[in-house]
Amino acid sequence: MKGICGVALRGIQAIPVEVEVEITGGLFSITVVGLPDTAVKEARERVRAALRGIGVNLRGRIAINLAPADLPKEGALLDLPMAVGLARSAGVLDYGGRSVFMGELALDGRLRWVRGAVPAAVSARELGIPLYVPRENESEVALVDGVEAYAVDTLLDLMLHLKGDKSMPRVEHRSPVTGDISVDTDFADIKGQFAAKRALEIAAAGHHNLLMTGSPGSGKTLLARALKGILPPLSDEEMMEVLLVRSTAGMPFEPERTRPFRSAHHTASSVAICGGGAAMKPGEVSMADRGVLFLDEFPEFSRDVLESLRQPLEDGTITISRAAGSVTYPARVLLVTACNPCPCGYSGDPVEPCKCSQGELDRYRRKLSGPILDRIDLHVAVPRLSPEELVSLGGDMSEPSEKVRNRVEAARALQQERWKDMGYHCNAELPEKVLKRGLNLDADVRPFLADTMKRVRMSGRGYSRVLRVARTVADLDGSEKIEVHHIAESLSYREGAAFGGSGWKS
Repeated sequence: MKGICGVALRGIQAIPVEVEVEITGGLFSITVVGLPDTAVKEARERVRAALRGIGVNLRGRIAINLAPADLPKEGALLDLPMAVGLARSAGVLDYGGRSVFMGELALDGRLRWVRGAVPAAVSARELGIPLYVPRENESEVALVDGVEAYAVDTLLDLMLHLKGDKSMPRVEHRSPVTGDISVDTDFADIKGQFAAKRALEIAAAGHHNLLMTGSPGSGKTLLARALKGILPPLSDEEMMEVLLVRSTAGMPFEPERTRPFRSAHHTASSVAICGGGAAMKPGEVSMADRGVLFLDEFPEFSRDVLESLRQPLEDGTITISRAAGSVTYPARVLLVTACNPCPCGYSGDPVEPCKCSQGELDRYRRKLSGPILDRIDLHVAVPRLSPEELVSLGGDMSEPSEKVRNRVEAARALQQERWKDMGYHCNAELPEKVLKRGLNLDADVRPFLADTMKRVRMSGRGYSRVLRVARTVADLDGSEKIEVHHIAESLSYREGAAFGGSGWKS
């Protein structure tokens, strides 16, 4: 790319767009070509008013070409490069350098915030050229190391800077904060539920998907929200991935290493969960990348939504294809789900009798297909607490979230050290070829597994997930080898334990 450039967003990538301007004689008109959408076409009036505000009056027939011509352009990202290109072609700006400009112009020349500043900063860094962004985008651009970026308040300030009459300070790089992780619900405040807490610890340590089943009021939602407090902080690589997704979606974010936690309502559509629409924006499964996606009332989601989660849960990415093209978003998400054991919610409850017929139970359980359940590593029951446990003031010896998080971070450190040469962050990401030769099984494990497989119905995918969970359990114990008791604990979360062995097995 030469000269004045803007960017067009395709997924989490910012593709450089060269802005070419031609001014000829004749009646005044501005034509924008190069597959612009309505917002880009309307930029003509914003740019014309902003330039008139700094004394640049446009005349003649003006043609603006946005190259490459076959790439769709959308939004207000190209306002600023179009204004700079027009000023240069009108003869009021002598600028022959290469730079990337982005920002929406107000009629008085002020620059407004736009989405996609982080992908634009990464693109400018790769091209080795400066980037000019609105002042409101400065905080997110500052998190990208190695980019020459400048924050601009008004179009006039930018013109003076490009002419050399005024110098703008370069945006200084700022590393993400590694402060204390905010804990909404502490493990120590949750009474009982030791089995569920253990499952949450394993899920956090290995990034394993989790299904919790229990009667209404048993604490499933509370446990899911407590998971955020035991997750390890984001690494530098994971932090950049999260920033790219959130910047592309136009979501606000804090410069902290806390992992995302997204909760979707069961009426959400497949587009809301997986992404799409005319602009092919990311959905909840991508917004929760490297963090947690919590789906409460799991069977109440539409069948289309649940089945659309199959591919991202397996591959860690999701590809959205439309007539205008396709984009791929990261979707390495820890899926946490919660549901009742039956429509009335009291199947297997020791106090409240179940009122559901067998037909109702069968229909309810058929809402979750075998392939979806097969992709959930941990199935755990969350029984309702007794009245004595509920009214007790303490003394159940629950560990605080900070202590659990320390164990999780130690286990994650072992995983990252073990798999760093292969490019994996945690055990849940391991492919089959690594599982077959890199798990370091104890000598007694294979006979135990062979005997178990004769008695337990399990798919090949389920078997692989048992090994991944067992590797995480061993890491929590600080054991280099996977032993029989690690496999046994992993199997206990796989044999339909969440439903008392009565259904929804995998």
